Amino acid sequence: MAEELRFDPSGLDKWTEENRFEVTRERLIEYAKATNDPIERHLAGDVASPVFAIVPVFQSLLEPALEVVPPSLFGNVLHGEQDFRFHRPIRPGDKLVSRGKMIGYQGLPKGTRATVYLETRDEAGELVNEQYVMFFVRGFDTGEERGELAPEHKFDEALRANSAAGKVSQHVDDDQTFRYGPAAGDPMPIHLDEEIAKASGLPGIIAHGLCTMAFTSWALLTELGESDVDRLRRLAVRFAKPVLPGQDLSTTIWRAGSAGGVTSYAYETKVGDTVVISDGLAEISEGTS
Repeated sequence: MAEELRFDPSGLDKWTEENRFEVTRERLIEYAKATNDPIERHLAGDVASPVFAIVPVFQSLLEPALEVVPPSLFGNVLHGEQDFRFHRPIRPGDKLVSRGKMIGYQGLPKGTRATVYLETRDEAGELVNEQYVMFFVRGFDTGEERGELAPEHKFDEALRANSAAGKVSQHVDDDQTFRYGPAAGDPMPIHLDEEIAKASGLPGIIAHGLCTMAFTSWALLTELGESDVDRLRRLAVRFAKPVLPGQDLSTTIWRAGSAGGVTSYAYETKVGDTVVISDGLAEISEGTS
């Protein structure tokens, strides 16, 4: 008789071991180039582009889930949402210390949502960034809700009645995934091998979701943040549909509000008429802190 599959709630809120990562200028430059980032400070490696924050934690991204999710379900896991909270940018020479824990899950008819929380500090203990990573386990309903999920960043449909604050067009290069994979340390074969991607039910190689998110980060910064990464406080998205190499992206941005010297922007990114990034949210301060 097959063993009953179930999530283990006792694994919630258990921190992983600390992971250490030393930031080099060369790695920052490689990541900026791999995401077609035009911002000079990023291309010079003087400061990291925002989504580079995933690189120091990438190897331990799923590690907290091992305490909760049955290993046989890992093939059903999709990266559904990503939410960065930036306390300061990453810079060359930083020696970063990261750890993570799964904080909650929610069973739904088509699968289970699960949230991993990650924090990155420098060697002096200063908090550099926090991340909420929402995974979706396809086809498995836990039948219960435990702990807490990531904070909401849902798009307010009423904003569509307003004029857009900006619109940015971008192109995903044919070789984008082959440049992004090494730069991010992400060797997933669905981004690099056509046959494996098709065997997984995809139309072919797909772009990394975080690469698409990185595109939107520099779109927002160049359009509304004077290309100053120091001003970005939060960046959150839901990965709605896969992006293919060679496709064109169009990101539309709406001003959502302002409080305490920080302006919130809602956005979505499309390929043609298809939304590929939804529930986008960026918080940009009015000046460098």
